Amino acid sequence: MKRPPIVVIMGSVDHGKTTLLDYIRKTNVAAKEAGGITQSVGAYEIEHSSTGSGQTQHITFIDTPGHEAFSKIKARGAHIADIAILVVAADDGVQPQTKEALKIIKESQTPFIVAINKIDRIPDTTKVKNELMQTGVLLEGYGGSVSYQALSAKTGEGINDLLDLILLAADVERLDFDPNHHASGIVLESTMDSRRGVIATLIITDGTLKTGDTIATATAQGKVRILENFLGKKVDSLSPSSPAVVIGFETLPKAGDPFHIGGAEEIKPIPKKAMRAVMSKEAKESNVNLILKADVSGSLEALTQVIKAIPTKQGQTLEIIEESVGDITDGDVKLALSTKSLIIGFRVSATKAAETLARAQNVKIVQSEIIYDLVKVAEETLLSIGKTMARGKLEILATFGKKAGKQIIGGKVTEGIISNNAALDIERKASVVGKGKIVNLQQSKKDIKSVPVGSECGMIFDTETEIKVGDILIQR
Repeated sequence: MKRPPIVVIMGSVDHGKTTLLDYIRKTNVAAKEAGGITQSVGAYEIEHSSTGSGQTQHITFIDTPGHEAFSKIKARGAHIADIAILVVAADDGVQPQTKEALKIIKESQTPFIVAINKIDRIPDTTKVKNELMQTGVLLEGYGGSVSYQALSAKTGEGINDLLDLILLAADVERLDFDPNHHASGIVLESTMDSRRGVIATLIITDGTLKTGDTIATATAQGKVRILENFLGKKVDSLSPSSPAVVIGFETLPKAGDPFHIGGAEEIKPIPKKAMRAVMSKEAKESNVNLILKADVSGSLEALTQVIKAIPTKQGQTLEIIEESVGDITDGDVKLALSTKSLIIGFRVSATKAAETLARAQNVKIVQSEIIYDLVKVAEETLLSIGKTMARGKLEILATFGKKAGKQIIGGKVTEGIISNNAALDIERKASVVGKGKIVNLQQSKKDIKSVPVGSECGMIFDTETEIKVGDILIQR
């Protein structure tokens, strides 16, 4: 039987891939993505009436991230797809990520169509066509056979023609399947839900997937307890090339792994293991130890990739103590505490218990919804590791002269805690200009032992350096 084509959308950041799908599906997916950037693989099914035949046919789209950190996910999407759409913006032209996407398409030997987007801004596509020709993409009419379509994902101009081209390319590929076969396909994504358990998004490439089927990958197995289509609607069965949401895996299947259906006797038992992929590594002083958390397995894969590429100081070794899918819990904080690790979370939240414990134990958690922002913050944090951390900082707000050769000053604690009799560094314009010691610490004219963050105090300070307003006193 003939099956619908599976199409992957690829291209550079901000060239309009998600906006194109957005228009096709008449939904607003872009608004739901942080920064308007797709950061996990999505699969969507549409119906299109061919201009030539008038026959309504299905097309399945896979949306892949454009950021370079997601190259493995993009490659996975290209290998799954029957046809690729390379989106190039008319105003931006061929970018490094365009070339990367093209390399993946060619390596996977996926037939592709070029979509020249944003012609509502730049109607003349000559520049883009010439740039594509220089990268080895010879379009029809430009000495080659690669089909292309100029369009505007904003206004919809040219999109129906693009869909016609996709169906034409699918006819050339002669895509088919056997409905009597046990279902098989690829795991697109997987995640852990606190209420529903393991949720896996699959693309079916052959056979029919049914509720109750025994399902397995190389590393996970289970039974299809709940089967949903891409709209989240419960169904009894799905056929190629449908995106399927399956609930019933006992453990997280790995994104990109093939899956198959069969009786229990056909599936070799897989040893049960904890959801967490723990890498037992001894915490060493020279190591920068990390615990990685992400919302889905594909995001975790990308996070691991970019974190491993972050430069460290000479003599340091970056060690991933654990990487797992799901929110940051107090268990993660306890592990971070015992291994002296930094927790990095991508598109996840920290539970209240985790936040409370992290604050109490001074465990650092770095989180972000956008991967390149996370990389920047994580890089800055990693580069700061190894410096002697401040127990407290106080900003000088006023000076009141001297008493018995010692200076009388006042300030506000901006970090941590400042203690009486503590030895402090004096920092001015980010440089340490001297040292001193607190002889007497007061608040409301009463002697005190310490001052917490956010509070003001006065002190008698013994130092040879003349204190100025704006100086920072640091307790190590």
